[in-house]
Amino acid sequence: MLTYDLSKRNKPLYYALYLAIRADILSGKLSENEKLPSRRELAAHLNVSEVTVNNAYLQLYAEGYIRSETRKGWFVCEVERQPTAKLPLPEKCRPLPEKRKDLSLGSNAALFPFSTWSKVTRKVLADEYDKLLYAAPNCGIAPLREAIAEHLARFRGMEVNSERIVIGSGAEYLYGLLVQLLGTDCLYALEDPSYPKIGKVYAAHNARCAYVRTDKEGIVLSELPPRTGVLHLSPLHSFPLGVVTSAARRKAALQWASEKPDRYIVEDDYDSEFRLEGKPLRTMFSADTNGCVVYMNTFSQTVAPSMRIGYMILPDGLYEKFEQTLGFYSCTVPVLDQFVLARFISEGYFERHLSRLKKAYRQSRIDAVKNLQTLQTGIPLQTESEDAAPYLIVRAETDMSDEELKNYLAERGFTARVLSEYYHTPNPPEHLLLLHYFALSGTH
Repeated sequence: MLTYDLSKRNKPLYYALYLAIRADILSGKLSENEKLPSRRELAAHLNVSEVTVNNAYLQLYAEGYIRSETRKGWFVCEVERQPTAKLPLPEKCRPLPEKRKDLSLGSNAALFPFSTWSKVTRKVLADEYDKLLYAAPNCGIAPLREAIAEHLARFRGMEVNSERIVIGSGAEYLYGLLVQLLGTDCLYALEDPSYPKIGKVYAAHNARCAYVRTDKEGIVLSELPPRTGVLHLSPLHSFPLGVVTSAARRKAALQWASEKPDRYIVEDDYDSEFRLEGKPLRTMFSADTNGCVVYMNTFSQTVAPSMRIGYMILPDGLYEKFEQTLGFYSCTVPVLDQFVLARFISEGYFERHLSRLKKAYRQSRIDAVKNLQTLQTGIPLQTESEDAAPYLIVRAETDMSDEELKNYLAERGFTARVLSEYYHTPNPPEHLLLLHYFALSGTH
């Protein structure tokens, strides 16, 4: 009987089991045509659920390591075995020492509903098989766009025409489409600090970018450069500060956009689902009466980073321009993934998953604040802000520069981000660390 110690893991249980069996197949410990235990037998032996074993077997089957024979069971396939001697990894690829702790990263993979996702996938394969091999419409399949519109109506109070939703493979791809749609004659203004890839994607498409100071009420509109034509904001939960742009500034931004034709606001709603206190805030898209707000969001944080599905909602005038100028593009998201996500949302699983995630983040934030002082860094640490979910902004009481601080922590086994990395203006605030809730709380 296959025996594995699955207690020491930092991955979902089914995936750890899959890796263990795969390693035995590749090493030759499990030979070609060898019969594997039944799901029930292996589950009982390892003291795990049958669903865990089933998901591991399905992953092995999908990758060609095992095969199924009707009424006989699962058998090992013929595969190319791994050589016994392993080549040394290049320096950049070598794993970190086990004692190193990355305080800047956290994963919600353990909270992902694998069994539900698997069930929905099987239903899609059974019900939609005749549609899965055909190309999707350029803006994505109708069921997914309708499911997103219905979710936004329930969860955010947004009235959205599903026909104005464009599906694409993540926010970065959609940023590129926006530059092609809005052009490069104007200036693109971004919050400072902000997520670094936004400006890099815009610049890669030959757009000129300017970074505008952010204070406790959000972006300082009075400092917008004169030629600004596109204002990219995360008004309801900016990264990395977690600032909510005040109602007055959101209103002023909409007024600014309405004053001249061809001015637009890109409302990037990244991570706003993780507002841990109070009800969801009204989006700028909902308050827009002049057709000048493009709403964007992704499922990278709410479902998984590997789920490269994002969407943007275009106002009527821009959508017509999109169809005329960019309608030739094919949709970049696989049809199967679109159908599965559409059902995951429309059958209520997505909102239940969000609720579970928010509950986990709330508890992890409490644990993170408690555990902060237990870190053996040798430097006093003080919580500066808890509003940047899922991060704490932490002040380090030191005279070292941020570069020296990072090296100092690295020597003691810690990897951390400093807030100054996200600023583009001179003399950013120093001695502030961005630490993930899960990394501090021990949640995986």
